[in-house]
Amino acid sequence: MNMISRKEKGSFTLTEVPGKEDFIAFSRSMTNADQAVGPPQILFISSYPPRECGIATYTYDLIQAIKKKFSQFTIKVCALETKNQTYVYPEEVKYVLQTTEWGQYQSLARKINADPKIKMVFIQHEFGLFSGEFGEFLLWFLTLLTKPIITTFHTVLPKPVPDRRKLVRAIAELSEQVVVMTKNSSEILKSDYHIDEKKLTLIPHGTHLVSSFEPIDFPQHEEFEGKLILSTFGLLGPGKSIETALDALPAIIEQFPNVLYLILGKTHPGVVKNEGEKYRRFLEEKVAENGLENHVMFINSYLSLQDLMGYLQRTDMYLFTSKDPFQAVSGTFAYAMACGCPIVSTPIPHAIEMLDGAGKIFDFGHSRKLATAAIELLSNPLLLNEMRLNAFHAISPTAWQNTALSHVQLMQNADQSNSIAPVYKFPPISLAHIKRMTTARGFIQFANISNPDIQSGYTLDDNARALIAITQHYALTGDSEDLTLIKIYLDFILYCQQAD
Repeated sequence: MNMISRKEKGSFTLTEVPGKEDFIAFSRSMTNADQAVGPPQILFISSYPPRECGIATYTYDLIQAIKKKFSQFTIKVCALETKNQTYVYPEEVKYVLQTTEWGQYQSLARKINADPKIKMVFIQHEFGLFSGEFGEFLLWFLTLLTKPIITTFHTVLPKPVPDRRKLVRAIAELSEQVVVMTKNSSEILKSDYHIDEKKLTLIPHGTHLVSSFEPIDFPQHEEFEGKLILSTFGLLGPGKSIETALDALPAIIEQFPNVLYLILGKTHPGVVKNEGEKYRRFLEEKVAENGLENHVMFINSYLSLQDLMGYLQRTDMYLFTSKDPFQAVSGTFAYAMACGCPIVSTPIPHAIEMLDGAGKIFDFGHSRKLATAAIELLSNPLLLNEMRLNAFHAISPTAWQNTALSHVQLMQNADQSNSIAPVYKFPPISLAHIKRMTTARGFIQFANISNPDIQSGYTLDDNARALIAITQHYALTGDSEDLTLIKIYLDFILYCQQAD
């Protein structure tokens, strides 16, 4: 593999890279003399909706979270496409890159370098997204950029072959920082790729938190009535190994005849392109072979976020059956935890790091162990509920709002021009939880996540704090509804007052 190193902006050392000499001469002579008009821009290079792809969904969710939380800079996108793929994109998509055409990489680099608005480039890296051996077109492209680069590695493979190691190391060297989503990925990059720890930043996969008090809002099915719901979701393909769950179901159903297993999601477009619906037909045959027609439901569509979270809120147990031991992280796994689903999972690094007290691990492809774990949990409703609460607690720090904050802080640290100066957008003040925790007697002491625990009773200090908060809110807003709450808390404090 030919290797490239970018020593400094506009200065390159190249070896046998065809067709780049004119580009380099142009880049070296190019200046950003024109003053940027408008706020600075961060350019994300990634697959992007409406392309149906896990990384596209991840990038969209991250960008939306950043937009909601910060101002003073804008986010733009370069959407990745391959031959025979064209999409109608939202307005934030500024460029489109056909990843199989090397000339488009050169043209894109020239446009980025010449645009004074663009202050940083954020790459979402997955080996299958870029063309060339191990996706090396991306490496050549990075050498041409004169803007700071941050790269997120969505997959980190241990024990790499020499050429893969060289490529990943080179991408890291050309990046100001590398983002990983698990501790395991960070350790592999340090030990197997010899990447400096100072280059690595751990930012967990973001997720949408679902308040446990919210009503479940999702398509209703008669088949759900009185059922124990198990589910799996995501774009279907052989790597999901859903047949492992289908082979475990007969033993589970023997103990719990009211089990219904939902397989949520359409077949991955890449799988459809290469082999059609072969895998889905295989699963359907497996259902018939195991006599599971009354216990399995396929929801064959690309679900909206609202529908997806609704199905997961209705789920009693989530089954994660991926057979890829090198899958560092799973967005589907994170979303299931965010909905409070106890999870039975294969031992991918994400599960090992997150599932302490929130689920059980079973061996890859081992249906009997999956069945044993599922039966144990379904037999113990108290344990299931404890795991549901543990899942909420474990996943809360990875809310998209926190992920957005971590990314923007990283951008500021890597910004060589000191032009990225985000301003926080404070959300409207919400009294929803305070009102939920207040009865006619006072403010309840404890909650289970967000559900008031009336058995915990009332304390003087909590009511005093509630009084302070609501009087401050009244001073800001003059909301007359605050007066009702203020009276409740004052009455409680007076009730507690001793004669002395």
